[in-house]
Amino acid sequence: MKKHKNDIYEDDQSVEGNASPPIAAATVLLLREKKELEVLMLQKTTKIEFGGMWVFPGGKVDQTDIAKTTDENEAARLAAIRETKEEAGLELPGENFIWFSHWVPPASQKKRFSTWFFLSYDTLGQKVSIDEGEIQNYQWITPDLALQEHKLGTIDLAPPTWVSLYQLSKFSTIDQAITRLSSKKPRFYQTKIVKDGQGRRVALWDGDAGYVQSKGNSEGPTHRLIMSAEGFEFEHSAIDY
Repeated sequence: MKKHKNDIYEDDQSVEGNASPPIAAATVLLLREKKELEVLMLQKTTKIEFGGMWVFPGGKVDQTDIAKTTDENEAARLAAIRETKEEAGLELPGENFIWFSHWVPPASQKKRFSTWFFLSYDTLGQKVSIDEGEIQNYQWITPDLALQEHKLGTIDLAPPTWVSLYQLSKFSTIDQAITRLSSKKPRFYQTKIVKDGQGRRVALWDGDAGYVQSKGNSEGPTHRLIMSAEGFEFEHSAIDY
């Protein structure tokens, strides 16, 4: 069965026991309020990894971040702050960055990023400035509209970006998002890729009935993203979003 064009995961899932160490990275969902809650999204140039996709500001945790702390979570926060300035030209205080999720791709990926996802916000109305190098475009967009445009095929979103937008779509204000997500422990997504009974590729996460045994046709609670060629479908009866 044909893959969705934004299914970024490798076809071969046979190397689960031989994974290379993932590269530490951080990304941030930057919020603002106009008439509705909006999030900043950047479009990567087609010449780099995940080229053309719409993403959140972010990048690798580098040595300057690591040198400032012995805590890997704090190093990731420092990377998120730095990348926000480098990729979007926005300077935001560190206390505004809330770690709410963590994503690790399957062991089969040739290049793996262990990514801290942060939430932050700009209430000062700073102007976004992109370098037009690695980033070729930007937009402030409501999470609902981003998901609708992905469904129509007008923007490209990787699965972690899609799920993060889905989670953010449940809030209508910055205060709601900050209050809810800061009150919970960060959610970990250790991704497994399987096929369901219809032959569709599925990303599974902890809580899904098929997660432990890596089965896509198990009956019971769901926490999965079905990535058929026609679009993404999120099922999460096991997890409250």
